[in-house]
This record gives sequence, C-alpha cells and structure tokens, in this order.
Amino acid sequence: MLDFLVVSPHPDDAELGLGGTLARAHAEGRSTGIIDLTRGEAATKGTPEERAKEAEAASRILGLSVRRNLGWPDSRILDSEDRRLHLARVLRELRPRVVVAPHENDRHPDHVAAARIVPAAVHLAGLKNSPLSGEPFKPQGLFFYMGNGPFEATLVVDTSDYIDVWEAAVRCYTSQFTGEAASETVTPDIYRTRRGRAAYWGTFIGAAYGEPLWTPRPVAYTPF
Repeated sequence: MLDFLVVSPHPDDAELGLGGTLARAHAEGRSTGIIDLTRGEAATKGTPEERAKEAEAASRILGLSVRRNLGWPDSRILDSEDRRLHLARVLRELRPRVVVAPHENDRHPDHVAAARIVPAAVHLAGLKNSPLSGEPFKPQGLFFYMGNGPFEATLVVDTSDYIDVWEAAVRCYTSQFTGEAASETVTPDIYRTRRGRAAYWGTFIGAAYGEPLWTPRPVAYTPF
C-alpha cells in the first residue's frame, strides 16, 4: 500500500503544486508516488525524453517510492470510460491511502479533465462489480491541489522545512523553467512567485510556507 499518491497531468505539475508536501511525507516515513498522465509532448519547449529525465531527477530529490507515466495525449485528455478504467487499474495496483488530484479551477484543459477523471477512477477502483480485475480498493481520502487557479483551501500543509527541497525538485525541469527555455505560459521568475504563494498560504496556519488542499468532505483523520 502506498501512503500518498499525486496525479499529475504533466511532468512538473505535482512538484509545482505539492512538492513540499511530498518531501515532508517522505521525511516522515511515508511512501509517496506520482502518476504522470502525459509525457508533456505538446509543451512549447522540451522533448518528452528531456521531460522524462527531469522527472526522474525530481523523483530522486523528493524520495518517491514510485512514479508512473500513463502516456495519455498531452493537451488532449478527455474524460472517457477508457481513461477512468485505466487509472482505476493503477489505483488497485498501488493501493494509495490518500489520492490527490488537480483542482478543476484551472486554465489548462488537461487539469480540468484530470479533476473529473480521478474521482471517477477512485469510485470505480472501489466497486466489487466494476469491469476491472483484482481486488476492489478504496482510498481513505481524496484531495485536490492548486494548479493555475485559486480555491478556498480546506487544509493547508506546513511545508516550511521543505521549501528548499520543493525548489530543488522544480529546478530539475530546466526545459520548462530556466532562462530562455522557459515556457511562454510561465512567469519569468516562477520560483519567486510560487514561493510567494506558499508564503501566503503559510500565514493561515502560522507557518513560513504552506501548500493548500481542498476536499468537498470534512476531514476526520490525519492524512499525512
């Protein structure tokens, strides 16, 4: 069983949104993982091969127990039965205690689609009579993390001690965030701006830095 699994539409989304939380979970002895849905082949800069190497480097920094790439088409993710079943099979295999998906308030259609696919896949994975092989499995918790749009957080994780690990993991993606190679959709100084966002959320819990999560249901347990 995996303790904490983040679904990432593209390599780098999980690190940007929850790198500090992943680092903290690993430091506290939790098993962690990332499922990348696409190879990022539609990005303005960087090749899928470069992105794969960057993801591998970031995974080492974060201490991930597992990382998979499902190879779905970048910028063409659609909420379909096949996508739901594919992810549900992976969930049954990895058996994550907590699953975290992108929040649907986002400018990128892949993030929006993922926000709909993940809850459906979680549901399918737990059904005894679903068209899946293997034992049914239902995670204890489903959360959503912040991408490119805001939301009202229902949980903020204190990542003060792991902000430098977060930045080191994000800096692995040189094809996306470094100098002239930076994507046209990214602010020139993403490290400063994203640190600022983490500092903002940290103020709500009396911490230097924090990462926000949202869940539609009350939290009745400690997920990390």
